[in-house]
Amino acid sequence: MLNTVNTALTALRAFDRKSEVIANNIANVNTDGFRKSRAVLEEESPAGVQVTVERMNTPEDTVTLAEAETAPSNVNLDEELIAFIINRHSYAANIETVRAADEMQGILFDILR
Repeated sequence: MLNTVNTALTALRAFDRKSEVIANNIANVNTDGFRKSRAVLEEESPAGVQVTVERMNTPEDTVTLAEAETAPSNVNLDEELIAFIINRHSYAANIETVRAADEMQGILFDILR
């Protein structure tokens, strides 16, 4: 049960970080030269979730340095909103995991009394 709770808690931190990345992308949707980022979640041993933030370059990023400052951002608002909704549901699922583990632990303690 401890591994389950640890995994859920580290996932909550990772999804929180992912929300920050998505919010930053949305805030800069109209900023010329801005390049979006992605939060990549990976399993961490023995039990947990690690997040890595990566800058996303798109094929149209093959412009010269002078043009890069005036190029439009590569943020797609539709993609970011979908990612935010998925992230919100993933966050909620991990909260439910922590709640269920807490409830099971409470029941176990009641049985042992």
